Amino acid sequence: MSAAIQGQGENMASLVAYFSCSGVTKAVAEKLAEATGSEIFEIVPETPYTAADLNWRDESSRTTKEKEDDSCRPQIKNGGAPVASADVIYVGFPIWWYKEPNIIDTFLESYDFSGKTVVPFATSGSSGMDGIGPRMQKLVPKAKVLKGRRFSSSVSVPDLKEWAGSL
Repeated sequence: MSAAIQGQGENMASLVAYFSCSGVTKAVAEKLAEATGSEIFEIVPETPYTAADLNWRDESSRTTKEKEDDSCRPQIKNGGAPVASADVIYVGFPIWWYKEPNIIDTFLESYDFSGKTVVPFATSGSSGMDGIGPRMQKLVPKAKVLKGRRFSSSVSVPDLKEWAGSL
């Protein structure tokens, strides 16, 4: 276990919470849960995203409108993420317009992350994660948000285990 996470104790429980529309982030989340021995929780939107909603080229699409409004908080259909019983929470999502989707902000604001370590991970064809960690830290000020990493769908369980161990 890494020094950044190790300081919290050896018998730490972890959770992989993720949001995925196309299945790419889900696949990475499942591999990460296997690599870390974490419980897994899917963040499901109250109103599912359609292909039209995800069309980033359409200025009237749902995701484009959400991007334009930082206060937008899409509702989550399923509550009850086992955040309270986890010491480390890996939060996964696709990168939309160089940031986390607003539903991730809803998730972060829905639970008490006091004393937790939050580790973002993302999927994207090319977008980086600059700015995501500091933005997430503002939403969970009593947690420690570590620098995240972007992965391709082909990342392996051993590679994810190595990454998690390096934190």
